[in-house]
Amino acid sequence: MAEHAPPATADTPAADAGSATDAGSPAAAREAAARGVSARDVSAAEAVARPRRSDATRAAILAAARDRFAADGYERATIRAIARDADIDPSMVMRYYGNKEGLFAAASEIDLRLPDLTGVPHDEWGARLVRHFLERWESDDVLTGVVRVGVTNEAGAERMRGVFADQLSPVLAAVCPVPEEAPTRAVLISAQIMGMALCRYILHIPPAVGLSRDELVAWLAPTVQRYLTAERP
Repeated sequence: MAEHAPPATADTPAADAGSATDAGSPAAAREAAARGVSARDVSAAEAVARPRRSDATRAAILAAARDRFAADGYERATIRAIARDADIDPSMVMRYYGNKEGLFAAASEIDLRLPDLTGVPHDEWGARLVRHFLERWESDDVLTGVVRVGVTNEAGAERMRGVFADQLSPVLAAVCPVPEEAPTRAVLISAQIMGMALCRYILHIPPAVGLSRDELVAWLAPTVQRYLTAERP
């Protein structure tokens, strides 16, 4: 049996439309005039506030979605559960993202913002990449959330494969001695980076958590440097 969405709330499209109507109503105009403010100014203020509410609603939905996908996996996570976690009506999730597939795509959108290694001294490539990834892990909950999803279901794993293939391989192709091997080298580097991320940020294994950022760079950079620059294994 099809489920019926709960009644519209203040966040629903109907409520938004009602707010816009009220702002331009005669009663609102009289109230604004009594305060020495024009109805046009009130309407303009309402128009500015609505996008801000929309941004906050989207952010709440995406945060709840990442947590729910990580906890339940893609298959078991539901729009209704995500809406409940975000404390909004399920119709709002559908309004902004269409369906669960669209929501997952938005919640797992990642830009690794990788550095251009062509402008980095040759012997610093490994250290620069490792430090960059550590900074990204520690400043972006989205990246950690998507990895959590990736280790629990195929949809998340496919998303992570796409991110690393599409973003890391081109960076390596520009600097490695055998450009056609860039995809293979990207996988090797990903194994180092993702392995440490899993131990440090998701499983919270004490020795991995206890290492400082500089210590991690010192341990991992030589291996990543070899993957980047060695002509042969």
